[in-house]
Amino acid sequence: MTSRTPPGLSRLNQADAAAAAALLREVCASAAWCAQVAAGRPYAHADELFAASDAAMSRLTAADLREAMAAHPPIGRPAPGDAASAREQSGVAAEERAELLELGAAYRKAHGHVFLICATGASGDRIRAALRERTGNDEATEREIVRTELGKINRIRLGRLAAAPQEDAP
Repeated sequence: MTSRTPPGLSRLNQADAAAAAALLREVCASAAWCAQVAAGRPYAHADELFAASDAAMSRLTAADLREAMAAHPPIGRPAPGDAASAREQSGVAAEERAELLELGAAYRKAHGHVFLICATGASGDRIRAALRERTGNDEATEREIVRTELGKINRIRLGRLAAAPQEDAP
């Protein structure tokens, strides 16, 4: 490690197993993903961490993906007190939330889980269009889209984790 290692990445690298798991769980709720990413430490730079995340993401089973999705609030209703979900859904206007919740309920009925999309920087219109398009997908197609979207979310959250000063969360 060089002195140029971002503070959050240094903290992750130096954390004991329990602390590393807690940091990574804030990024992704899949225990398998957390274990695989933690096992790759230490990371010299964020790109190594992102590559490890991508590799772990590619190996997640359908059950692992369900575990990860279960920690995500519905689009249109960020989890109270969860700065990450509020930040990630900030592109959704208040007047769009009810419709997105309704479309999300139809998606959940069709797929059995919350609609997952990388909402960071996405408008309500873009999310609404994706909801309408993806509700009719078959299970295998949707699982791979979810894997891709979760990977994007994880990269954003890992970037925040890696750069974070001492006590900031992803």
